Amino acid sequence: MKGALRLSAVNDAAAQLGLVPGLALADARARYPRIAVADADPAVDARTLAAIADWCDRYTPLVGLDPPDGLLLDITGCAHLFGGEEAMCRDVVERLARHGFHARAAVADTVGCAWAVARYGDPVIPGKAASPESITAMEHGFRAPAIGRYRNDGERIFIVSSNDTREVLIPLPLAALRIDADTIAALAQVGLKRIADVIDRPRAPLAARFGEAFVRRIDQAIGREDEPIAPRLPVPPYVTERRFAEPIAREEDVLGTIEHLARELAGLLERRGDGARIIEVALFRTDGKVHRIAAGAGAPLRDPARMRALFVERLAAIGDEYDPGFGYDVVRLAAFATERADPTQTGLAASDHAAELAHLIDRLGARFGLRRVTRLIPRDTHIPEFAVTAVAAASSAYATSALETRGAKSHRPLPRLRLSNPEQIPSAHTEQDSLAPTRPVRLFEQPERIEAIAEVPDGPPVQFTWRRVRHAVAHAEGPERIAMEWWRDEHGRRLTRDYFRVESREGLRVWLYREGFFNDRAPPHWFLHGVFA
Repeated sequence: MKGALRLSAVNDAAAQLGLVPGLALADARARYPRIAVADADPAVDARTLAAIADWCDRYTPLVGLDPPDGLLLDITGCAHLFGGEEAMCRDVVERLARHGFHARAAVADTVGCAWAVARYGDPVIPGKAASPESITAMEHGFRAPAIGRYRNDGERIFIVSSNDTREVLIPLPLAALRIDADTIAALAQVGLKRIADVIDRPRAPLAARFGEAFVRRIDQAIGREDEPIAPRLPVPPYVTERRFAEPIAREEDVLGTIEHLARELAGLLERRGDGARIIEVALFRTDGKVHRIAAGAGAPLRDPARMRALFVERLAAIGDEYDPGFGYDVVRLAAFATERADPTQTGLAASDHAAELAHLIDRLGARFGLRRVTRLIPRDTHIPEFAVTAVAAASSAYATSALETRGAKSHRPLPRLRLSNPEQIPSAHTEQDSLAPTRPVRLFEQPERIEAIAEVPDGPPVQFTWRRVRHAVAHAEGPERIAMEWWRDEHGRRLTRDYFRVESREGLRVWLYREGFFNDRAPPHWFLHGVFA
């Protein structure tokens, strides 16, 4: 029987026939031979649950997954925006019902209580008095007190007051504590079947016999131990949103709404002296799909017009990928990364080149991604191939990396960023020291091996062969000795290079170096590292 096919989920009609998840398919067909079944697909179910969680973001930013079929929402401070807890729950279940999902919603002070009541609570139909059986346990079904309301379309809504948490939990089965089947079976062997049988028992004997996880679940359900909700997506430090009675679908309406929200966002940022570095707009379609578009700024940003311009570029870049369908009924604008942005005094007549450069980086980054827009900065090393590195053109590599992680299609968590020390950002000043030897315009990523002949062992080459072409040397300058840092090669030799600036008779000007010394066991090797203009 352990390898038998079992029911993973049942609809309302099957539940009314007495079929429950976990029942063997052979037993179900023995009772009802014509029952319709479909293969379970956990991967598709997981994607559907994630999509519903994305949709629930319209109610609260704190949405956590409770696989395989549940969601956890922290609605503290949010319910009044929807007319109260009951009205909010009604809106959730009715909207989901229109999309073909049957939902049960429970509101309680603890995650454990809400989870237990949503799955094992049995509300009383309005107008019908609670019977004595509603608070007693039965062999195959458990009934909770009158803690909710029964929707006439078959959907259930539960509201548990703060003072009723314990009384609501007492008549429920131990499975409502989110414990595994083996623990439930072990408890049943000693006659413990309901939460009332264990809620007041000493914790130490229970933990010693059934494990600390079982005791923790009891305390979490009644509120003795905190159980925070881990949200799927990060909570932005600054957020504004607009809801519409009639959905909007035109691009100009969406951009106009973004600019209006950007004004509100700029006010929030200005109060704390911050500027946005990563901005995301979330577009909630009426059919439940959510589009998220992220854009990065090259400098702390508070200008609503420039925020709007960022998303003009992003919408142009993604094209028709984000179909509005029947329109968006909620638009949300949030700043996920911020930096300190103190007011600065600009020139009265001269143009602000820094602001213009930041605006150019923003536009290019919105089109191609900030990571693809790079600049060269010097590094504190004298090794030529490591002396200059390409970094993101935006001022903060940390914010750029976070934006790439976020992505328009990605749902991976984004950390809350607050970049408070812009002085640590490396400068883009790359002017060469006038006293340093001239460096080639083009430096090869990997030096190329050549054959060279010198008149004297430590002197410059008189001819060299590069890419099968022999070049006679007309002029040479050097050597410029560049010794590597503390490391050595695989043979334990010091890595030392003697560089020469060489011009051939044909006018080719290159940067050569000899690696090694003539008094070493192995002869030195010659390499071509760069080409001058």
